[in-house]
Amino acid sequence: MSRKKPQTPRSRVRASLRQLWLRSRERAAAIKAESNTCEECNRKGSVAKGREIKIEVHHRDGSGLDEIVDKVYEKLLCNPDRLQVLCKDCHKKITAQEGKC
Repeated sequence: MSRKKPQTPRSRVRASLRQLWLRSRERAAAIKAESNTCEECNRKGSVAKGREIKIEVHHRDGSGLDEIVDKVYEKLLCNPDRLQVLCKDCHKKITAQEGKC
């Protein structure tokens, strides 16, 4: 009987990346640069009850989120067969030799 290898769900990776984006300085700077105002219709963002207007940030060139998630799986959340368990000192030594993290 073969056991299924553990894998972090794509939905969890996407949610984590989304939270990173929502809290990013780059996103906040874009909103601040436009004074919390929609560039299309010039409506100002508001949290007033009954008159909420949410301001969002759109990637003009596309976010590339699917490609980023694919890369996370390829490089970071790879098959456990491609991982090596090391102590901190050995990890640091091997990393320095390879010039990688």
